[in-house]
Amino acid sequence: MPAMRFPASLGMASLLALAGCGGGTQDAFAPACPSAAILRDAADLSRYRNNQRDLVDTELEGRITGLNGNCKRDGADTVVTTVQVGIELTRGPAAPGRRAEFAYFVAVLDGDAILDKQVFPLRAEFPANADRLRFTGEDVELRLPVRENKTAAAYRIEVGFQLSPEELASNRSRGRR
Repeated sequence: MPAMRFPASLGMASLLALAGCGGGTQDAFAPACPSAAILRDAADLSRYRNNQRDLVDTELEGRITGLNGNCKRDGADTVVTTVQVGIELTRGPAAPGRRAEFAYFVAVLDGDAILDKQVFPLRAEFPANADRLRFTGEDVELRLPVRENKTAAAYRIEVGFQLSPEELASNRSRGRR
């Protein structure tokens, strides 16, 4: 299980709260959890044959469909947050085979500053009878330092596809789906 470790100062604000924040061993109540979001500009992946943009040239389309997680205390100065990313892939008519390679990331932010980012490369195999896959990425464990005046709620977690500059520009020009 990959683990990300962070410096003592992390902060944040975001769109989606992690579901299922669990109770800690030190407190009678669940610890504050970081907020988490799917980064809008990196939520979709579209790859085309020869950089064309026509439907018949589509090799792969992907969408981050969900974000789930939980958190628990690990001593007085750490909150452990576990994140899972839901992904849907569609094999396009121009796909060169039944295998697709792509990557997604999980990042921790303090305001606008990225404190840590980990990239997870994946290889998907489409069965002979399916052109669409849905799955959940492996558990990503984040160990967030906390102290009396800074809880895990001060952090923001963002996830998205690891895109090329061209793919990112295409997502930004297309606008919200």
